[in-house]
Amino acid sequence: MSRPITAVIHQAALGHNLAVARGMMPDSQVFAVVKANAYGHGIERVYEAFQQADGFALLDIAEAKRIRVLGWQGKILLLEGLFDAQDLHDCVELDLSFTVHSQYQLEWLQQFEGSAQFDVFLKMNSGMNRLGFSPDAYRTAWHSLKQLGCVKSIVHMTHFSDADGERLGKPGIGYQQQIFEETIKDLPGKCSISNSAAILRYPQQLHSDYIRSGIMLYGSSPDYPAHNIQDWQLQPTMSLRSKIIAVQEVKASESIGYGSHFIASEPLKVGIVACGYADGYQRISKTGTPVLVNSVRTQILGRVSMDMLAVDLTHIPDAEIGSEVVLWGTSSTGTVLAIDDVAASSGTVGYELMCAVTARVQFEIEQ
Repeated sequence: MSRPITAVIHQAALGHNLAVARGMMPDSQVFAVVKANAYGHGIERVYEAFQQADGFALLDIAEAKRIRVLGWQGKILLLEGLFDAQDLHDCVELDLSFTVHSQYQLEWLQQFEGSAQFDVFLKMNSGMNRLGFSPDAYRTAWHSLKQLGCVKSIVHMTHFSDADGERLGKPGIGYQQQIFEETIKDLPGKCSISNSAAILRYPQQLHSDYIRSGIMLYGSSPDYPAHNIQDWQLQPTMSLRSKIIAVQEVKASESIGYGSHFIASEPLKVGIVACGYADGYQRISKTGTPVLVNSVRTQILGRVSMDMLAVDLTHIPDAEIGSEVVLWGTSSTGTVLAIDDVAASSGTVGYELMCAVTARVQFEIEQ
């Protein structure tokens, strides 16, 4: 028998979350973002659930090839655009759209000698200060692209840095939205500005012909803790499950785990779980991080080790060797432990946890 830790991918939940995105902005085309191997879920594992999307958005040619091999014939967008002039030939072969965010990418298009025409997403740096042309340079870049015979269409694009909260005490999209709209005024073309946080928080305020739904598709709230997944009617799409492999009776004043970081103040029943940081679970998770045992919420005790961690079973009398442990997600009886709650105890976000699950964890698909 293999080690009892599995990551269960819930396809029905993936489809449900996609429907939430579409329902929030029904007049927009929905791109399902599957970068980082579909946020750790596996592109091949989410593909069936996301076939109702209008397109896929991802980062590199290799991911795009995987989508085409699966049979997708619709739109695919390279979110970071071209990394080399040769990528243009791959875009022809695979029929890919791509972002243009820098002058060197524009120059590769100017030097392109093929007969193909591309759908280009021209990115503006409206305040994120990561990728994109500055507002002062954006219109010049747009006109340069417009003159090229290899450019079929240009979509105006930007990315919000603070759609999940506030910026200097004000709603986080206002200043960027104003810069974007003022810069593209009188320039024809569709636009793509809404990420998950903007889709959920500002569906009426924003016009976005193409929305880029990312983390919300995978059952994590983009503005946690202001809103949890129940607030947004999202469902967990990955459940990291294991089992109790040993039980210890720990006396008051005894320690648990490396470094003796936890000292029992009273007698405890402790379960040892087959899960550790070599499985992708955060080593910095500390005492108090929530877990489910037999669908009952309890907590981690002490330091997480490479292959194991300890949990408190004192108030779960039926817990024993072989009992189900849910590190995040949904238990076999339907009890939910949101990945955001687990991530918060480690000082991180749900994105990081789901992307960090390692290759030695067995994946299963649940319809």
